[in-house]
Amino acid sequence: MFTMKPIGYVKSPYSDTAQIPKGPGAKHEAEGTLEFLPEFEAGLKDIEGFSHLFVIWVFDRSQGFDLSAHPPTAKKPHGIFSTRSPRRPNPIGLTVVRVLQCAGPKVHVHGVDMLDGTPILDIKPYLSSIPDNQLKRGWMDTGG
Repeated sequence: MFTMKPIGYVKSPYSDTAQIPKGPGAKHEAEGTLEFLPEFEAGLKDIEGFSHLFVIWVFDRSQGFDLSAHPPTAKKPHGIFSTRSPRRPNPIGLTVVRVLQCAGPKVHVHGVDMLDGTPILDIKPYLSSIPDNQLKRGWMDTGG
């Protein structure tokens, strides 16, 4: 067994999941702030040198899980691990955000898709060497 604790919380304009754009082509244009607990502020040293971050967070308002999900844009249900549904065995979310500004324990970002108050488990610099023409999007590329 393992236990995780938040290193901070998301400050977001979204108070309800219905407000968050979803599905293929959804644009995540909202700005927000990653607010870190004081004891983790030193870990942010040099983060301003990166343009984008992975944010690993918790679907803290999701309860239970399903092994299949029917995304709003899909024609049929799909296995939970091929979707971004919050009803997962381990309710962990992953978002890539663009860094706008760093100030003390706060990192102002663009591209949030989390609810206000969402617990942050970790952040990591976004580094990807996969060219767009080599990426596959599974059932999302075939229409569902």
